[in-house]
Amino acid sequence: MQICRTKAAIRAEISAWRASGASIVLVPTMGFLHEGHLSLMRLARARAGAGGKVIASIFVNPTQFGPGEDLDSYPRDEARDFDLLRAEGVDAVFAPEVAEVYDPQAQTSVDTAELSRILIGKLRPGHFRGVATVVTKLFNIIRPDAAVFGEKDFQQLAVIRTMVRDLDMEIDIIGGPIAREADGLAMSSRNVRLSPADRAAAPVLARALDQAQDMAPTGITASRLRSHVRATLEAEPRALVQSVDIRDAATLETIAGPLTRPAVILLAAKFGQVFLIDNRVLYPAKEST
Repeated sequence: MQICRTKAAIRAEISAWRASGASIVLVPTMGFLHEGHLSLMRLARARAGAGGKVIASIFVNPTQFGPGEDLDSYPRDEARDFDLLRAEGVDAVFAPEVAEVYDPQAQTSVDTAELSRILIGKLRPGHFRGVATVVTKLFNIIRPDAAVFGEKDFQQLAVIRTMVRDLDMEIDIIGGPIAREADGLAMSSRNVRLSPADRAAAPVLARALDQAQDMAPTGITASRLRSHVRATLEAEPRALVQSVDIRDAATLETIAGPLTRPAVILLAAKFGQVFLIDNRVLYPAKEST
């Protein structure tokens, strides 16, 4: 596995691979890898096919963190990450320093004007502008044929797909299913920062989603379902609920009345100082024929 610290180094590797006709699949990460990330590497390998190459990036992107967020405390363990990527057969990892990615005189950013300001974007102003900008830069540096992102960050995936569509990027965007712990908690690099008590409480997110999944086909309205899920979360004293939203799964537009098409329920809560998100796509009852 090649470890590339500079744009020139990763571009040199890619140029050689391209010359032999290899396809390139990128998996962007911020490191501190877990099984969810590794499942994305496997999806990338399947997409790359025989002779294709898989590149992982490890970069804790400062522009997607706001004031008072956890940039400094975000977990890092590069040596462990490299070992995990080698074991998965990843061909190269791009692990640059901040100065390699962001020119100090940079003036340009990328923003999905409407999508970046709702839901998590409303809770974390500027977050998705930072995501879209760094992903655009990674796409420009690596020029992948495809890129794989986790579906746990549902809105992020929507932002990236919108950006790729709007900017005519010839990149196939692949979503990977959420990986979960045995108790249902969605895997996240931030989980390691949970106190034992908060770790025990955090699976309430998955339980609330299970309830929502069971209730969705009953004809319940979106507002009543949202209220039920919020009550479930608020019954857990260690959960500080940040948002509970039900949106159209395809467009993220608001939904009123009973569910008549696939919807996504999006949860955000803090446990101590740790911000966690989770989601589930919900389906209405099938019409009888």
